[in-house]
Amino acid sequence: MDTQIWDFEQFFDHIAVLDEHGNRMTYGELSEENNHFVEKIKERSLIFILCTNTIGSLIGYTGCIHNRIVPLLLPKNLNRELLDSLIDVYKPDYLWIPKELSLEFGDFSVEHEAFGYLLLETGYKQEYVLHDELCLLLTTSGSTGSPKLVRQSYKNVLSNAQSIVQYLELDALEKPITTLPMNYTYGLSIINSHLLAGATLLFTEKGLMQREFWQFFKEAAATSFGGVPYTYEMLDKLRFFKMELPSLRSMTQAGGKLQPELHKKFAEYAMEKGKRFYVMYGQSEATARMSYLPYEKSLEKYGSMGIAIPGGNFTLIDETGRKIQEPETVGELVYQGPNVTLGYAECGEDLKKGDERYGCLETGDMAWFDTDGYYYIAGRKKRFLKIFGNRVNLDEVERMIKGDFEGMDCVSTGRDDRMYVFVEGGALQEEIRSFLSEKTGLNPSAFVVKSIPMIPRNSSGKILYKDLEMYMKEP
Repeated sequence: MDTQIWDFEQFFDHIAVLDEHGNRMTYGELSEENNHFVEKIKERSLIFILCTNTIGSLIGYTGCIHNRIVPLLLPKNLNRELLDSLIDVYKPDYLWIPKELSLEFGDFSVEHEAFGYLLLETGYKQEYVLHDELCLLLTTSGSTGSPKLVRQSYKNVLSNAQSIVQYLELDALEKPITTLPMNYTYGLSIINSHLLAGATLLFTEKGLMQREFWQFFKEAAATSFGGVPYTYEMLDKLRFFKMELPSLRSMTQAGGKLQPELHKKFAEYAMEKGKRFYVMYGQSEATARMSYLPYEKSLEKYGSMGIAIPGGNFTLIDETGRKIQEPETVGELVYQGPNVTLGYAECGEDLKKGDERYGCLETGDMAWFDTDGYYYIAGRKKRFLKIFGNRVNLDEVERMIKGDFEGMDCVSTGRDDRMYVFVEGGALQEEIRSFLSEKTGLNPSAFVVKSIPMIPRNSSGKILYKDLEMYMKEP
């Protein structure tokens, strides 16, 4: 089985990555650093990487993938309690962490150091064998610390990267700038696809709201960036449309449904300025991306998630499992393609498992297609939200609150990028808001906590979510 995702030799002298501090590394140098990184690592080991948008983080990731070491990618700022829980469940052989966190892991021995990162050996005795096709592990339940992981194969990662290179028409002249975390499936897919094309990654830890981000953008002549709906809401407020960005060629959006009005606004901007705007749809369970809206159709079909990516296929099924043939009829969206992942893991033993999905994914999203075959998301079948690109399970949030706030009766609902939590009684709103922000790692602005006289229920005790809408109006 061929497990090579990228051919760094092909672009040996080309710059692979440039960071905001002026550090740069060619593909040849990246390959050499990968070799140094794995010298002390046993074959087919499991490693946790605490990710940042830095060269050190990239070396760990590419070193693992190139050498059949299986990484679980996690955010650097993951709550330590949650990280300890994951370590306890999966017992990784190694950790690759930013050096400034070294004091938190004093029990583990340092095996290698490079570019601000440390390789720590945990000393855990591995009790299971990793499946031969297992390439990568990503979290799936947002940032709430569930041990449920998505198992991605080498075929999944490569096929999705190849498809993205094809429909975005990527080449070695591209310079994407980081706006999303490496441990997030969408952010990672940008890295995977551009490395495949021989492009130059522009790495920065700065955010869109910081002047330094835009200085680096202009100095390095960035050609593209990706964002979730919240990214584009912020850009709209930042007077983005008045910025002079001559190097910018394309913008991509995924991680939740963009409001149609905002989709139209960015599509109009792109058309007027001769740039490309791609709206896409994806899930970790399909490696990263399942659909894209061709930039030529972005204005005509605004509000649409587009068509299946090259190599993929969509169908809609109704409640009886029948395939829907008629346009403008809502059903559950089902995707088929080589990027559909192997399945989930909830414990170390699950990492032995092979393919449980056989290329077919029931997405849990409800959708419809128009007479031209373009798909539109109608809503979610299950109770989860996408908040700033992170998927958050509402039932899990309620369980967390009730677990930490004894006697608290609460209910959560919301829309993309905004969660509403309703509590009875009138106390502890700010405490709950802070608690959710800390537990999820998401900005407090994502949460609205309100006190209501009584949680509406029917005679059998089921919550009447429709009745909560009256409380969701904001001034």
